[in-house]
Amino acid sequence: MAERARTTPRRRAPLSRERALSIAVALADANGIDTLTMRRLAQELGVEAMSLYHHVSNKNDILDGMIDIVFAEIALPSDDTDWKTAMRQRTMSVRAALTRHSWAVGLMESRSSPGRATLRHHDAMIGCCRRAGFSIQMTAHALSLMDSYVYGFVLQEVNLPFSDGDDLGEVLDSIMPPGFAEDYPHLFELAMDHVLAPGYSYSDEFEYGLDLILDGLETARTR
Repeated sequence: MAERARTTPRRRAPLSRERALSIAVALADANGIDTLTMRRLAQELGVEAMSLYHHVSNKNDILDGMIDIVFAEIALPSDDTDWKTAMRQRTMSVRAALTRHSWAVGLMESRSSPGRATLRHHDAMIGCCRRAGFSIQMTAHALSLMDSYVYGFVLQEVNLPFSDGDDLGEVLDSIMPPGFAEDYPHLFELAMDHVLAPGYSYSDEFEYGLDLILDGLETARTR
């Protein structure tokens, strides 16, 4: 009788804080942050829930670490270019990270125990503004304005009833009740002449608004 082929069992990666946080991010990306529990995370890792507490303190500790992972994905403002270009590139990177991890939008500035990547990111932002000649007060105004804009835009973008790949005509038909053009003429005009125009993409609105903000901050900086 031929000898049965031996198979080597796959070795599970050892449990660590980094692995737990990485899996937590993947679960939130796939199913939303509300579905993430210590029990669910332990099941995904193939361990008992109590084993997690050797690596993380509690659910808040996990959330702190997850947000730090998102901040680590965001490009820091470059020292090799002017402040507007640096901040534009950084804010575009924020939007890209939050598009990948939409669950993080409402949590980015909520952590009371921020990680090193989070602190490094904010320090770099402040440094970019200060090197450009912003006062402390104007630096605070600039950071609040830019982050409020990007967080708010992404929150709205991920909750729109359509995406760039959708047939916007069909989407608008489902939204517009009978008599829409007569009852809401300005909405109808915007939809017909802008939203349904060839090449329209809601995402283009982001860069337009961002440039207005940066131009306004430049005016304030040089005033």
